[in-house]
Amino acid sequence: MSSGSSPSILRAWTRSSSLLFNSMIEANRAAVATLGVPTARSTSDEERIAPDSVLEEWEVERSLQEAGSLSVGDSVRFSKPLSADDVDRFAVASGDTNPIHLDEKQAAQTRFGGRIVHGALLSGLISAALAHLPGDIIYLSQETEFLRPVSVGDRATAAVELLEAFDDDRYRLRTQLLDANGEIAIDGEATILVDDSND
Repeated sequence: MSSGSSPSILRAWTRSSSLLFNSMIEANRAAVATLGVPTARSTSDEERIAPDSVLEEWEVERSLQEAGSLSVGDSVRFSKPLSADDVDRFAVASGDTNPIHLDEKQAAQTRFGGRIVHGALLSGLISAALAHLPGDIIYLSQETEFLRPVSVGDRATAAVELLEAFDDDRYRLRTQLLDANGEIAIDGEATILVDDSND
């Protein structure tokens, strides 16, 4: 692949991924609607979030600012509270209606003693931390080990640290999700591609 064709391939890949993702979301909404769960969503400007936004309840810490300066040891931490509303909305968006996440009475009878946050929603916080790296971040792979649950209502923190830089703008990172007590709930590694072009 020549360097001149990379941006057009990247745009095509991004567009096809977006179309696939949107199709999956619509299929999940249709499936969830059959369960009697409301799926109507407003697309008003008030409910949209602009790229690179940081909401008031989020906390972001970065040890770096520019893509050209990425080096081993650089890190990002992204933290936010995970409310019952976040969990309920994720259930609607994903179609994961497991009672352990949604039914307090049933969840109270499990080994966890109450509702827990979806693992995929927690993994999304790792993706959010990666999004706060400089440049356009393309997630290539993620290895994940779930070590402990995170309770609904707790604040969780995703921490990513650059472990290795490859020659072709790819990087290997340690990825962790910390619970409200600072204990590791998810441990793993990711490989990303950083596209710092402005095409």
